[in-house]
Amino acid sequence: MHLKTSAITLGLVDDQKLIRQGIASLLSLSDKVNIVWQAENGRDAINALEQQPVQLILSDIRMPVLDGIEMLKIIRAKPSAVPIIMLTTFDDNALFVASIKYGANGFLLKDVSLDKLITAIIRVANGGYLIETDILNQIIKQPGTQIDTGSLGSMDISEREKEILTLMAGGYANKEIATAVYLAEGTVKNHISNILIKLGSRDRTQAVVKALQLAII
Repeated sequence: MHLKTSAITLGLVDDQKLIRQGIASLLSLSDKVNIVWQAENGRDAINALEQQPVQLILSDIRMPVLDGIEMLKIIRAKPSAVPIIMLTTFDDNALFVASIKYGANGFLLKDVSLDKLITAIIRVANGGYLIETDILNQIIKQPGTQIDTGSLGSMDISEREKEILTLMAGGYANKEIATAVYLAEGTVKNHISNILIKLGSRDRTQAVVKALQLAII
């Protein structure tokens, strides 16, 4: 048996066995990902995570017993900062927004290609995040599912912060942003912290969506 010693360890969550096994089979073709455990709902995933930590969780949103949103809430209430990518469909707009609110790190359509899925897993596991452009555009165009922007802090977003926000929107991790704008990684982290405060956002994903909604970038 080939051991993927340097592969990203992953937990896979989906209530539909056929889909879950299909994704697992595809990921097994890559030496960059190692599926440590599978779960059919959020409750089982939380239990599995406590028994066997992983570097990333790939999860469906709609599931019985405990769905992806409730799973996010519980995991984010714990010390674990494990990155979570949500699998979604075009009719999941409200759930997509809720996922942002509760701290998801990435979003992909269920018909994503293997190459794109692997790229997303690597990016998110290394501190970046990823949102399908088609999903993001659809959310922004539907006011009824927009994130509440009523709690925004100071809106004096500087040109440097706009530059960093644009790179954040591209899914770049802090180290990649630091290289792109010729700043120390610590300085970039400080800028991002200020951006989150000014946009009243709990995380990078929410900040980017708000910035796009408000035409800041």
